[in-house]
Amino acid sequence: MTKGRCSLKTDGAGTQVRILVVDDHEPFRRFVSSTLHGQTNLSVIDEGQDGLQAVHKAQTLQPDLILLDIGMPGLNGIEAARRIGELAPNARIIFLTQESSPDVVREAFSLGARGYVVKVQAGEELLIAGDSVMQGKQFSSSGLDGHGDLNTV
Repeated sequence: MTKGRCSLKTDGAGTQVRILVVDDHEPFRRFVSSTLHGQTNLSVIDEGQDGLQAVHKAQTLQPDLILLDIGMPGLNGIEAARRIGELAPNARIIFLTQESSPDVVREAFSLGARGYVVKVQAGEELLIAGDSVMQGKQFSSSGLDGHGDLNTV
């Protein structure tokens, strides 16, 4: 697994990666956004606090990357990802959640998620995961039971 911090690369055309951050816990959402704002090639275009907002904003904004929590009120992240896959098919999804159940991780990837980062690892892995996903690879947090780093997929 790649170690240390790295920055997300542009999409190859020199444009910024447009990111939607969706999490119901405002302090964590602020942490994620501030981490991303520190990168010159990233643009957090909006934030949301539940799955319904995620679906609506994904359809309206068509972001390049969506950082999506699973445990949210109204519509959970798994169901939101199902809908987003139909409404914003070019958006890449990284689940950023505290959920680490192998069944949930498998379901997330089966829905087309490109990355899965456990919140306790976000400080170390978020930028690495984003970089991997934007390069067309999959990423899974270290320490997930039976999943490990999927960067070579």
